[in-house]
Amino acid sequence: MSSNATPADLQDKLKALRQTIEQHNHLYYVLDEPQVSDAEYDRLMAQLQAIEAEHPDLIVPESPTQRVGAAPLPAFDSVRHARPMRSLGNGFTDEDVFAFDKRVADTLRDSGLLKGDELVEYMAEFKFDGLAISLRYEQGLLVQAATRGDGQVGEGVTSNIRTLRSVPLKLKGEYPAVLEVRGEVLINRADFERLNRDQQARGDKVFVNPRNAAAGSLRQLDPRITARRPLRFFAYGWGEIIGARPRTVPSGQPGLFDEAVPAANDSDNEGAPCATHAQMLDWFETMGLPVNRDRRLLKGAKGLLEYYAQTGARRLQLPFDIDGVVYKVNSLAAQEVLGYVARAPRFAMAHKFPAQEETTLLVGIDVQVGRTGAITPVARLKPVFVGGVTVTNATLHNEDEIRRKDVRVGDTVIVRRAGDVIPEVVGPVLDLRPEGTSLYVVPTQCPVCGSAIERLEDEAISRCTGGLFCAAQRKQSLTHAAGRKALDIEGLGEKLVDQLVDSGRIKSLADLFSLRVEELALYERMGRKSAENLVAALDKARHPVLGRLVFALGIRHVGETTARDLARHFGSLTAIMAADEEALLAVNDVGPVVARSIRHFFEEQHNRDVVHALEAAGVDPRPESGPIGQALAGKTLVITGTLPTLTRDEATRMILSAGGKVSGSVSKKTAYVVAGEEAGSKLVKAQELGITVLDEAAFLAMLEQD
Repeated sequence: MSSNATPADLQDKLKALRQTIEQHNHLYYVLDEPQVSDAEYDRLMAQLQAIEAEHPDLIVPESPTQRVGAAPLPAFDSVRHARPMRSLGNGFTDEDVFAFDKRVADTLRDSGLLKGDELVEYMAEFKFDGLAISLRYEQGLLVQAATRGDGQVGEGVTSNIRTLRSVPLKLKGEYPAVLEVRGEVLINRADFERLNRDQQARGDKVFVNPRNAAAGSLRQLDPRITARRPLRFFAYGWGEIIGARPRTVPSGQPGLFDEAVPAANDSDNEGAPCATHAQMLDWFETMGLPVNRDRRLLKGAKGLLEYYAQTGARRLQLPFDIDGVVYKVNSLAAQEVLGYVARAPRFAMAHKFPAQEETTLLVGIDVQVGRTGAITPVARLKPVFVGGVTVTNATLHNEDEIRRKDVRVGDTVIVRRAGDVIPEVVGPVLDLRPEGTSLYVVPTQCPVCGSAIERLEDEAISRCTGGLFCAAQRKQSLTHAAGRKALDIEGLGEKLVDQLVDSGRIKSLADLFSLRVEELALYERMGRKSAENLVAALDKARHPVLGRLVFALGIRHVGETTARDLARHFGSLTAIMAADEEALLAVNDVGPVVARSIRHFFEEQHNRDVVHALEAAGVDPRPESGPIGQALAGKTLVITGTLPTLTRDEATRMILSAGGKVSGSVSKKTAYVVAGEEAGSKLVKAQELGITVLDEAAFLAMLEQD
């Protein structure tokens, strides 16, 4: 277009071109229904690029030309998800599906949402074998993309996601102020084969399978590399939603619930404008988001199993890899009632396809040393392709398991892998066993530190006796101590721990607190900003709650709850160290085995030295909230809103320690609702049912009763 064109003409021309190109992107990458040739598409793109090159002030972030990839990133930023990215519970058999459906139906009948013999309605979808991603749109524009990470915090991959032509940079139609879309990034098998041919032609490394190719492509620090990879995206869920107008059910499509039911302000469904999961996915499509069309509304376990069988039969004919199907209760109101357990929803499950098995040669047996010194035998295998990956190692669990299966070096063995499960050796093919093989014997010395390996009479696992002297145990102990449930030292990952231990800089947990920015910045992939962030996290970790510090020490048999109980009972680390077995047995749920383990830990001088070194480094734990007995034994509580001083995790742990249970939904079985500021529909429902509502002060006072 001539440079003499008016600004209004240019704006109109650019708008029309961009809309046309994005429409062709949607037709090709989302609907698989291209309407123009590649040459015509390239002509339109070249025309848009020419106008934008002449008028760079008119370029906008959502333009199709901005998908080509920006300059390389120094590192990925951490992104905290506004709503957790939860995992799913797995099922493998028909019995698992029937049990899941029964649990759901029983709960919904108890709550009055399901009547008589009525069957539960589910949405069944593919379980894609790719990489989970969260996309955040604000005012319809893509502003952030992040990997799942640990479910709470992921890696920011916005620049890379922007290169995917199946991901709209701007939503169509009517969209909310904020929309977090969850879905999967994957590569079609045909695209994967072409990618590997191109990689091989350039002399680059070829990928093992489409899943690894997708994950590796999305985690490139150079978005221009990602832009050259044939990645696709399918949406299947959501996180935070703000400002969405309620949507009505189309005529002739009634469901168990015909109107959107308000969710609590701490619910994953808060802000959802629809009544069902199916309607939410239909809504996504109106905004131009890609949603797989092979989803089905089904009723009852039999309907789910029919879908599973049909999908399994056509699995190899699909253009992409799937490793199972996913069932979700369709009604969002019913999802609210069912709630969550740990990190997984009670209203959904993944029904995985059967494990895949192959045979290969067992070349040798090595041992790995765990955090507590546990010796785990690992089979060294002749490489074999199983379940979509090349397997060279597989777990053998322990010496007794090796003897039970009668697995020997030199055997041809059956290797099994299902989904992301660690490959395992099922057993030997005895007909192919060569002469001269012998039973496996656990080594007597640790392969890492040379310390003696011993096995107690009442245990199935042998252990290295080296303790923190053993570098393998030291590395894993440090990683454990840095974890979110322990000292929560953000930025101290396994790779950095390996470098710190291997260089000899860190010999104990206490040494971490002497690290300085200048020296950390010299380590691989750190940089000054990362070093400053880690030192700040270490300073914050100097004042943990006492129970977290006890858990961080890695005492065998002492989990998160036991560590908290010890902290509440004794009040200080000095008192715990001085306690004899009789005193330890007085602590809630501490039995003889745990008491002996605690005593053994603190009788080791090097462990006492670490505690004293922590004190010298300024580690000064805060007291727990006080001793708790079984004040809530057998009672179910619901937490809603924001409490003045307690986090949701802290309040939950306190309830569990007091013998209670925590539910995500209010019902007639709820004993108490603990409510803070901005409590939502759960508080309203509690008041309607006449359930006692506690503020934080009343809640803490109740815990002190026994």
